[in-house]
Amino acid sequence: MSMDVAIFSAKKFEKAVFDKWNLHYGFDLKYLEAHLDRESAPLAVGKKVVCAFVSDTLDAATLEILAAGGCRLIALRSAGFNHVDLEAAERWNLPVLRVPAYSPNAIAEHTVGLMLSLNRKIHKAYNRVREGNFSLEGLMGFDFSGRSVGVVGTGLIGAVVARIMLGFGCRVLASDPVVQSDLEALGVKYLPVDDLLQQSDIVTLHCPLTPETRHLIDARRLAMMKPGVMLINTGRGALIDTRAVINGLKSGHVGYLGLDVYEEEEGLFFEDGSEKIISDDVFARLLTFPNVLITGHQAFLTREALDSIVRTTLEGVRAFDRGEPLVNKVPSRR
Repeated sequence: MSMDVAIFSAKKFEKAVFDKWNLHYGFDLKYLEAHLDRESAPLAVGKKVVCAFVSDTLDAATLEILAAGGCRLIALRSAGFNHVDLEAAERWNLPVLRVPAYSPNAIAEHTVGLMLSLNRKIHKAYNRVREGNFSLEGLMGFDFSGRSVGVVGTGLIGAVVARIMLGFGCRVLASDPVVQSDLEALGVKYLPVDDLLQQSDIVTLHCPLTPETRHLIDARRLAMMKPGVMLINTGRGALIDTRAVINGLKSGHVGYLGLDVYEEEEGLFFEDGSEKIISDDVFARLLTFPNVLITGHQAFLTREALDSIVRTTLEGVRAFDRGEPLVNKVPSRR
């Protein structure tokens, strides 16, 4: 009997990839556009597997409804799992799988794309030229070569960013509890995070979101950064205290801000809201700054990354179906 899988927050670009790879697995896939939460959870009644996206809410109430409806496995198509109540999942005997690595290159390259666009005002130049405005006023940037770039978190993604910035001729600083000797051999210098922030012209965040890293960049740490610093976040939105960084932008202390994530992005990102009024006043304020560039959590979105995400997700479902070890199971927090 085929394994039934309910895929919440399903997007058109994902369906084609799931259908392509499912030819090798033969699962019964049910695509649901609805975000997963306690209101939509009954849509998965009778499905043994629920596949959730990073924007879904898997709190205790949602998981209880899923378990009562016959769900036996949560398959996340994301690396992060801070949107899941792991204690509740254990209580309801629901293993949680994730995709720990798909394409670090995808996110690293998007990170550098934000840096380049902010520095050389590419997004502004694009709009000007389309309007027939070829003035160069206000478009001056700076050479990356010789600048200090601080990479906070040198896991798979941060390590790729570090290597790319070395290729630009940058002095690369890093902060991570685990020192990568291969990066040190290339010239990356590891420092405590506060020292890194004080010395960096560009700071880019690639650490996981934990209680310890929530608002890692707050008013105190912003104050210790160089005037005019460029701050990039393609990790998790809550790594940055948004209100604090807005104050930094207003004062001019933060010279550039590039975001692919936002701490209150739930209900905002991944949807077409072009005909709606943005009710989030903090986010709306960010959009008023000319030196802020925001993308809607798209850093992961390459063909290679999506193929890897889908394959890893379906492999995990098959392992569960066969009673094999679940190599990507998220450990319980009990």
